[in-house]
Amino acid sequence: MKLATLAALAAVAALFAPVSVLAQDAAAPIVEQMGAEQVVAPNAGVVESAADAASAYTPMAPTRGKGMPTDPLSDEPNAMMKSLTFQDQYTDNGNYALGMHDYILLPVITIISLFVLGLLLYVIVRFNRGANPEASRTTHNTMIEVVWTIVPVIILVVIAVPSITLLARQYETPPAEAVTIKATGYQWYWGYTYPDHGEIEIVSNMLPEDEAVRRGEPGQLAVDNRMVVPAGVPLRIQTTASDVIHAFAVPSLWFKMDAVPGRLNEKLLTIKEPGVYYGQCSELCGSRHAYMPIAVEALPPEQFAAWVKAQGGTMPGEEAAPAAPAAEEAPAAEQVALLTTR
Repeated sequence: MKLATLAALAAVAALFAPVSVLAQDAAAPIVEQMGAEQVVAPNAGVVESAADAASAYTPMAPTRGKGMPTDPLSDEPNAMMKSLTFQDQYTDNGNYALGMHDYILLPVITIISLFVLGLLLYVIVRFNRGANPEASRTTHNTMIEVVWTIVPVIILVVIAVPSITLLARQYETPPAEAVTIKATGYQWYWGYTYPDHGEIEIVSNMLPEDEAVRRGEPGQLAVDNRMVVPAGVPLRIQTTASDVIHAFAVPSLWFKMDAVPGRLNEKLLTIKEPGVYYGQCSELCGSRHAYMPIAVEALPPEQFAAWVKAQGGTMPGEEAAPAAPAAEEAPAAEQVALLTTR
């Protein structure tokens, strides 16, 4: 009876064995066609997610006249007038400063200049040698002295209040949730580090003139790798340098801060809307000082997250997720250790 049972089991095993062999043979060509990264099952999800993230991010095309100098000879509307003033601003501080310039400083300067010019012309006509062969010997006029003392004081107070307000706004402390980006100046290029996103490091060099024109970007301002940031989010911009003093400056964002070797400067920046904004090093730093431009690409937050993943980085909080199962397994491991010691 036992021998009959064993013989039946052996017959069943023999029937299923060819099926498994055929399945392995059929899978072999598929494995050969697949790349090594796809064969490893645990990393398959990582490869797919990285590919999806890379495909989700596309470098933003610059908008003509936005975030860049205006050519006075171009066919852009009001190109000549725009070339005579500041660039359009895309931060709250920039709009405040531009409004202060347009509605306070410029009118005051114009009125004072015209007033002084009028006085000069009046003196030339009224008190020349032909009209007054004998010069006046008047030495004091109390009313005039009081007026020319009080009026300038009032003018200075009118200018000082918004000036001090703007100064305080420019050095407002970034909030705790601000995105930190460290800009390091080198001779002669910029490096950007993202400590909040897996220590991503970007090296940014100026593009050749012909390559910049081919991409539709301004010459000597376009770079191979931009500083990518989220729009509408507080940014903690930190600057330093590895060799000499540089200066990180983007005019359309009303942002300028020195990059000093051995020192970390910090400033708050919030870009109001997506776009590409160009700047340059604004501190004489050597023979190629004019060839280390800055290009800031502000993206919507979801596109910025896709860019971070495309660079191999992580968004804040993502690295904490895998640690939870390990924490749950810790008590079980302790129990196993206790049982083995007993």
